[in-house]
Amino acid sequence: MPTPRDLLNALIPVPLSVTPGTGSFNLSADTTLFVPSGDPAVASVAQLLADSLRPATGYALPVSDHDATAQQSNIHLHLTANDSTLGTEGYTLTIAADDVTLSADTAAGLFYGVQTLRQLLPAAIDSSSRQDGPWQIAAATIRDVPRFGWRGAMLDVARHFFGVADIKRYIDLMVRYKLNRLHLHLSDDQGWRIAIDAWPKLATYGGSTAVNGDPGGYYTQADYRDIVAYAQQRFVTIVPEIDMPGHTNAALASYPELNCNDTAPDLYTGIKVGFSTLCVGKDITYQFIDTVVAEIVALTPGPYFHIGGDESAATAPADYITFVERVQAIVQAHGKQIVGWEEVSQARLLPTTLVQQWANDMVIKAVQQGAKAIMSPAKHAYLDMKYDAETPLGLNWAGYVSVQQAYDWDPVELFAGINESDIAGVEAPLWSETLRTFADVEQMAFPRLIGIAEVGWSAAAARQWNTYHVRLAAQYPRLDVLGVNYYRTP
Repeated sequence: MPTPRDLLNALIPVPLSVTPGTGSFNLSADTTLFVPSGDPAVASVAQLLADSLRPATGYALPVSDHDATAQQSNIHLHLTANDSTLGTEGYTLTIAADDVTLSADTAAGLFYGVQTLRQLLPAAIDSSSRQDGPWQIAAATIRDVPRFGWRGAMLDVARHFFGVADIKRYIDLMVRYKLNRLHLHLSDDQGWRIAIDAWPKLATYGGSTAVNGDPGGYYTQADYRDIVAYAQQRFVTIVPEIDMPGHTNAALASYPELNCNDTAPDLYTGIKVGFSTLCVGKDITYQFIDTVVAEIVALTPGPYFHIGGDESAATAPADYITFVERVQAIVQAHGKQIVGWEEVSQARLLPTTLVQQWANDMVIKAVQQGAKAIMSPAKHAYLDMKYDAETPLGLNWAGYVSVQQAYDWDPVELFAGINESDIAGVEAPLWSETLRTFADVEQMAFPRLIGIAEVGWSAAAARQWNTYHVRLAAQYPRLDVLGVNYYRTP
């Protein structure tokens, strides 16, 4: 069984600095979590921590705003007096034998400090039933600040649909490793997955099937609100994507007027790409987009709307550029920041646009226009790529992505001319052509997503495969307790 000191040395993502102390803190039946009076955001973070610790310990772990300066064996969460070096997501965690103090400039920083604190406890702390202790945490001072602000995962719910409970579980697993963006790929040729009141057949007909004719499904607007609220409480920003002008067969099949010939194609359950396009010359197309964007924006408090834009081979190049520029204006008019796949770099971009790199160096053109880049290189970050030739799930058009391949890269070193200041962050997409169950999702995401999380959070100089794979192995007992169906390296 690992010692408290072993767990201190196994943290993922690796913190900015760790200074070991003497002894350890004992979480006990007498421990209380103390928060400042009148600060509901801090109290909410403390409540999430207490809720996560109660099942395994059996302890009450009350959250109190009573002044406990003189008390011991407690955990204190508080906001600092404007420590600018911590930024909006950094934290300081001080663990002594008699108490624990977690401080940050924001509630988000406290939340990420809580994730570190959870990793410092034995894996059994994540059990849903009462376990034997002891619950010791190694004494130390940890100071931590993320490298990039965008640390994302993308889940394709269009090729195969995953329900609200699945999305919440994915969020819970993401935040353990300090990821903070969940990009939901809500529409594609094979399915439309969110209800739009003004265009109801998008969901009821366009969402009725999936790849290979598997069952479809869609989120009601109440479902989507539930997901957004759950994510928000855990400091995850939902990034909705409606892919266009290609990857649109589900919409085209639902409404014939979106086709240039006014004839709806059949629903599609294959996995080919590049054959569909909205009719970019029709006014109804932009009325459709405006309504869809308006309804989703009304449900989405986060600042982003992803317009897709990839693999639009069926759209003439000049029409594609005109379309992207027109849709940019629609999204901006609804008050959101545009995100698009790298192909949108061909258009004139707003300087606030975020461009998601995945296959080539088109993103350089976007950066030259003032846009920021999200790095998702398929050969490192696409979690739907097979681990190796023996992997039963996934595809391999970008090659095999081993656990090491997913970890051992640096966003700044991908392209000459793109500097760290040009990069918003990193994201790990997971396309679902071959994934029929959420157990399949877990198999392809874990443990590779953990490595992407460290790429996004930790300083480049602190990351080494030789030490990371040892720390990763120490995470497996925790994944076992959580019941994650992760990939076991042969």
